[in-house]
Amino acid sequence: GFSSAGKSNKRYKYLLNEGVTGLSVAFDLPTQTGYDSDHEIAYGEIGKVGVPICTIDDMRILLKDIPLDKVSISMTINSTAIIILGFLIAVAEENNYTLNKLRGTIQNDILKEYIARGTYIFPPNKSMKLVTDIFEYCHKNMPLWNTISVSGYHMREAGSNSIEELAFTFSN
Repeated sequence: GFSSAGKSNKRYKYLLNEGVTGLSVAFDLPTQTGYDSDHEIAYGEIGKVGVPICTIDDMRILLKDIPLDKVSISMTINSTAIIILGFLIAVAEENNYTLNKLRGTIQNDILKEYIARGTYIFPPNKSMKLVTDIFEYCHKNMPLWNTISVSGYHMREAGSNSIEELAFTFSN
């Protein structure tokens, strides 16, 4: 993701025209932690490490003219994964895409956020409920969608050695 939904969309269209069949969407820190871009705590972080998505309108811009039935979309998002996935589903439905044909992955690895990154929002039991709600919904409605991508590299970045990194990742 780039500094805005519009700039990201332009990049994605370029990549699709060059022949890629999958898009990887990274989100900025305010989006990852559930803050609107106009919240004072978000200042200085908007669009810095990914695309800011605050509303469904932002998602509409991000996905405008993207053939959702022909491209796999990977979304690196955890704490707000259920919201971002909900936005994607709503945009797909507005554009008459059949959900059971959508392909992609949502990271949805909240345990890593507690162990290594700290970008969690809710208490662990409530967060895990949201994670498993995604599992259930996608199992019923989006069978080609990967509902979790367990990530280990943040463990190392947080100071673990290679054995601890594997142990935490496999534990999750």
